Amino acid sequence: MLAFLTVAEGIALRYPAACPKAVPNRVAPGGAGSGSEARGFFWQAVSLKKATVLLADDHPDFPQLVESLLGTTYEVVGSVSDGQALVEATLRLKPDVIITDISMPVLNGIDAIEQLRKSGCTSKIIFLTIHSGGDFVRACLALGAVGYVVKPRVATELLPAIREALAGRIFVSPLGSSESPA
Repeated sequence: MLAFLTVAEGIALRYPAACPKAVPNRVAPGGAGSGSEARGFFWQAVSLKKATVLLADDHPDFPQLVESLLGTTYEVVGSVSDGQALVEATLRLKPDVIITDISMPVLNGIDAIEQLRKSGCTSKIIFLTIHSGGDFVRACLALGAVGYVVKPRVATELLPAIREALAGRIFVSPLGSSESPA
């Protein structure tokens, strides 16, 4: 069990609330006499900043649905309805995570992400799309996407996909047996 002590805006100290196997008189990072001493456990700084998310989908109601699913866990910094606007908003806002559809006007999601990668964008990319074919999954993963969620599963799979993306792991919605991404 962990306890949190807020010490400044956006920073907290995390420490074990109960540590039965603690080594007595261990000194936290900062050394003895630094004021950060703790018996039996170490203090660890933890950021409380919410991950920022940019949404891209040409269906007017879908970004609202996604935003409601994200709740207060993530900060939605913008929503766009075409691929060119996605490129422009990403370069301006620099979100932690981009959630994008594939089929959009002006520039499709795959081409938009390809442009962003060429420009050096390091945002985590999650495709949220109706396309469940293995060819689409392979194309998206080849661009460095770390998530691929099919829209019928948005309610159950989007949040796990975002968590996995932020942890540096890949999440792909299960596909039909004949549509393996490998």
